Amino acid sequence: MTLRVGDIVAALGGELLGDAQRGIARLAPLEAAQPDELSFLADARLTHALKGSQAGCVIVAPAMREAAAARGDCIVTDNPHLYFARLTQLWQRVHGAVPQPGIHPSAVVEEGAIIDPSASVGALSFIGRGARIGAGTIIRERVTIEQGCSIGARCLIQSGAVIGGDGFGFASTPEGGWEKIEQLGAVRIGDDVEIGANTCIDRGALGDTVIEDGVKLDNLIQIAHNCHIGRHTAMAGCVGVAGSAHIGAHCTVGGAGMILGHLHIADHVHISSASIVTRSIRRPGHYTGFFPLDDNAQWEKNAAALKQIHRLRERIRSLEQQLLAVAGAS
Repeated sequence: MTLRVGDIVAALGGELLGDAQRGIARLAPLEAAQPDELSFLADARLTHALKGSQAGCVIVAPAMREAAAARGDCIVTDNPHLYFARLTQLWQRVHGAVPQPGIHPSAVVEEGAIIDPSASVGALSFIGRGARIGAGTIIRERVTIEQGCSIGARCLIQSGAVIGGDGFGFASTPEGGWEKIEQLGAVRIGDDVEIGANTCIDRGALGDTVIEDGVKLDNLIQIAHNCHIGRHTAMAGCVGVAGSAHIGAHCTVGGAGMILGHLHIADHVHISSASIVTRSIRRPGHYTGFFPLDDNAQWEKNAAALKQIHRLRERIRSLEQQLLAVAGAS
């Protein structure tokens, strides 16, 4: 099924320069797009790719209007990347790729679970007793939502995610063993949240683990018990957040970033990929914390030098005090 460019603009807005009747069969990358495909240009550094593109229509920013129009049909909008995101959603709706409401016959729903009639529960998923699933939420295949957990409206839970597994809680015994601390809280997830494949969000030990509205979590993320993730925060794949960490709103954490437990992260904090957060961050900003990759032999030398920093600091302090004493005596 094709979409006419004019219908796209009628649904999403933007300024069309070109043929409103042009049919679009697919969405494609700018460099590979063909005459029956639509693409977008969000980065001015890729302007060179625009001239040679065979795309039937390209979404561009106002600054690229003339160059795009000289090439062929285009849609001009203030934010091409956002426009393209909304176009992908329109494409899914038109082509019927969105799961329909209902519970797959192979899913297991325990007694006492409440699932909104407009929600979709995929094959082989499990919904525990007392769980609540909000309107328009899509739960993909093999998702586990344990007892007492709640999912808000319009959420998307990708395959293999586990919501409400036990947090990692144990008390040491005099004999050197471990006694399990039962995890008696739950997980509360707000509206418009997306949780990636095989991501795990542990239930709280006493209170609940909380994921606020609009949070986006990539695949293979671990959120430990009693964490609190603020609204519209986004985390890339393989992020790990230890127990009782409180992360503010509108934050981002790059792939494989790690946040230690019981820390407080302010709103609008951005953590670079592979960084390890070992202290609370009280001010907004972009933070990075990792040792640069290097030849192994050189890395070992640098690491050995780092171990001496504390001793070197003490020596410098001692020298400063001696200099001050000499200056005072003179």
